[in-house]
Amino acid sequence: MKGTEAFKEIIPLLTDEPVIHANGFICRESFNQKDREGNFYMIGSMGLASSIGLGVAMCRPNQKTIILDGDGNVLMSMGTLAMIASAAPKNLLHIVLDNEVYESTGNQRSLSKSIALDQVAQGAGYPHVKKVTKKEEIKPAFEELMGKSGPSFLLIKVEPAFEKSTGRVTHTPEEITSRFMKALAATDGRSPL
Repeated sequence: MKGTEAFKEIIPLLTDEPVIHANGFICRESFNQKDREGNFYMIGSMGLASSIGLGVAMCRPNQKTIILDGDGNVLMSMGTLAMIASAAPKNLLHIVLDNEVYESTGNQRSLSKSIALDQVAQGAGYPHVKKVTKKEEIKPAFEELMGKSGPSFLLIKVEPAFEKSTGRVTHTPEEITSRFMKALAATDGRSPL
């Protein structure tokens, strides 16, 4: 399954959840398929989507938070897996698209070819971990984990096949932050973070 195919399965499943996106093709693909105010796009800050997602989940315990991450990002900040497991937010779903390369920078191999990130998450202490390899497995796995008391981890193995022509996120970092905070406030009537 290609990464673009995985996104076509994931995007329609999103409702009003805040979604923190890893940088590179992850945020570019999501932005181009369906931009929404509840999407926080990482622009050039590799490895930090999981930390920000953890913070959002902890500040909004009554709302599910989703992290859309990549294998390279997870490997860069692997300690965050332990931090998420230790903090144990019940409302967090961490989705990792694993194509075993740093695709945005030229397809250099990542360590996820030999390091099973689902097993790392399980070893770190995520109570619910699933791995899928086929697009038809994404929706049932997503729905199952959304119903669990997390943190939960969904590893989606994909081929390195994002389209190089996929446009970049056109919002500035300031615009991304402002609209994301407004989306958070709109979901429960509270002031933003």
